[in-house]
Amino acid sequence: MNVRRHSASAIFMHWYNAVCWLLLLFSGFALLANPLMQPVGEWWSSLWTGLFGPLGLLRLHVVIGMAWVVMYAVYLVFRIRSEALPFLREITDLHPVSDMIWCMRKGMWLVLGEKLMRRLGLDPELPPQGFYNAGQKLVAVIAVLCSLGLALTGLLLVFVSGRPGTEELLRICLLVHFCCAGLMALFLPVHIYMAAFAPGEAPALRSMFTGFVPLEHVRHHNPLWFRKLMENGSTKNG
Repeated sequence: MNVRRHSASAIFMHWYNAVCWLLLLFSGFALLANPLMQPVGEWWSSLWTGLFGPLGLLRLHVVIGMAWVVMYAVYLVFRIRSEALPFLREITDLHPVSDMIWCMRKGMWLVLGEKLMRRLGLDPELPPQGFYNAGQKLVAVIAVLCSLGLALTGLLLVFVSGRPGTEELLRICLLVHFCCAGLMALFLPVHIYMAAFAPGEAPALRSMFTGFVPLEHVRHHNPLWFRKLMENGSTKNG
């Protein structure tokens, strides 16, 4: 028995966002010519500028960024009520105490394992989670805020650049843009590991391709959501 977890449009936007984010991060870091600000290394900038040239690299970054913003704008126009707002309600349904406990215990569980935690007298049991677990909600909130910051500052950098009297605004925009990108660069590897390589998460990863997740997986990993499904009788064979 499977239950639908993601719509076709949500799956498309997830992978579209993933591709754009990776290309924007790779090209964005390559644009940092200052060695003190370069998190990867000067070889990274040399590699990309060698392929596209300095101006070509900047244009590539802008084109990808604009395509990302435009596609999300179109998505929001058609899916804001059916998908975007429900998504925002889910990820902002925060429970500080239980969410913090979940993150701490999950981290120890990944490092130590359940058996060693029990031997050390540590409780490995995770607080019950809803549609998204505490880690997913944390990353999602950060991603939404950083995306808004990147989109706004990126648009200003593109369309305001060169106008008299905007130098200070552009410096602030560049700083915020870089900070948002840096924050996402830290959290994206964690998200990728937790989604693709963490034990027990394979069904959730497959749902990002098929849209469906086994009901038994929901019962074990998302008991609060499972309870709602049972109350509403909204299970569906996949």
